[in-house]
Amino acid sequence: MASAPGSPVRVRFCPSPTGNPHVGLVRTALFNWAFARHHQGTLVFRIEDTDAARDSEESYTQLLDAMRWLGFDWDEGPEVGGPHAPYRQSQRMDIYKDVAEKLLAAGHAYRCYCSQEELDSRREAARAAGRPSGYDGHCRDLSDAEVEAYMAEGRAPIVRFRMPDEAITFTDLVRGEITYLPENVPDYGIVRANGAPLYTLVNPVDDALMEITHVLRGEDLLSSTPRQIALYKALTELGIAKEIPTFGHLPYVMGEGNKKLSKRDPQSSLNLYRERGFLPEGLLNYLSLLGWSLSADQDIFTIDEMVAAFDVSDVQPNPARFDLKKCEAINGDHIRLLPVKDFTERCRPWLKAPVAPWAPEDFDEAKWQAVAPHAQTRLKVLSEITDNVDFLFLPEPVLDEASWAKAMKEGSDALLATAREKLDAADWTSPESLKEAVLAAGEAHGLKLGKAQAPVRVAVTGRTVGLPLFESLEVLGKEKALARIDAALARLAA
Repeated sequence: MASAPGSPVRVRFCPSPTGNPHVGLVRTALFNWAFARHHQGTLVFRIEDTDAARDSEESYTQLLDAMRWLGFDWDEGPEVGGPHAPYRQSQRMDIYKDVAEKLLAAGHAYRCYCSQEELDSRREAARAAGRPSGYDGHCRDLSDAEVEAYMAEGRAPIVRFRMPDEAITFTDLVRGEITYLPENVPDYGIVRANGAPLYTLVNPVDDALMEITHVLRGEDLLSSTPRQIALYKALTELGIAKEIPTFGHLPYVMGEGNKKLSKRDPQSSLNLYRERGFLPEGLLNYLSLLGWSLSADQDIFTIDEMVAAFDVSDVQPNPARFDLKKCEAINGDHIRLLPVKDFTERCRPWLKAPVAPWAPEDFDEAKWQAVAPHAQTRLKVLSEITDNVDFLFLPEPVLDEASWAKAMKEGSDALLATAREKLDAADWTSPESLKEAVLAAGEAHGLKLGKAQAPVRVAVTGRTVGLPLFESLEVLGKEKALARIDAALARLAA
């Protein structure tokens, strides 16, 4: 569904500040942000913090930090303000109380005095009889005497919304036309017995007052949509809402075992990807592919290209599986798209304490600048840079024993001795000269370059894989490189 040019598209992203932000939440934010920017519309960033037991200021701060790190700007919301402030639900309680009273006065809602035990008993009886087990409307039309009797017992009522006795049909931007029959959508609570408003009230009320035109959210909220549409109609009748927004329910993001990716899954935490050195550009590129694509043959694209092409009607309804390896591969592609200067700066957090294992004074900026272009072609995530360059800044390489066992076969001592002799005579300002030296050493022992360079690499860097060997040798320098080969020869002799 495309909006007309200049149409006032208004979408919202409204997370709860509970725990760390997760990638499913980021995907929802991304689609809302891209939709708003594609239509030159407004993104409202709203904080749903009415659950005092679970919400925290730490999580609130993390949400704002995550939005900034991802590059999502918002037009209304915390730190920005706007005509519908405040944008934290905990600061809007008087608004919800007033709306609830208006719904009660107009007959769109009623007070329900049923105890939990009574509800459970009647639900169980309904299940046994093969009937829908939702709320049965027991308190819909209580007499004054019945209300007085309940009040005399000291019962504290909740407030329920009165659902219309008719089917509710709407067109979902992702799933097409959907119909819910009245027997499947019973009356529901909107205010707790202690007077606290529920999500079922505050979310639609805020959408109405903030004039949200499109609601793009997760598939798990689809079943609440008919209830909210009925509430919107009541709010419109009361002059609180101007229109019912258009809905689009985004597909589930699945994790291991084809189960929905939840907050409790380790791979769902946004902080994990930041700590590992994913680029916002790479992570967002991959997350956009969880339900949408730019084209059938293009997986790598910029956020600007996504915004230009994004149409929520192109989102697929089927669940999308989170594939960490593909996410890493796409991130690696975005690392290689960076200008080298940008790459060198983005690696900084992993090149200094407390992450880097070398002393600050041992870090050599000139060496880093020299190897950065070579490192950029090899990384999937920025945190890999530490292991790739530690041999340059540590007094001795970090020896990987598995690499040693793999590279140091029978005859490696003789090969290393020859390689040392050839390297000692080589031109250390030329990686090609260093390559020729190792190649000559290999030929002297009947080995091709790949086999010949493995022991040299492990002796100098500690690992069988890493940056290009001969460029690394040049940057490390002749004295240190030969000393490390001598140490390897001594170990082999022992």
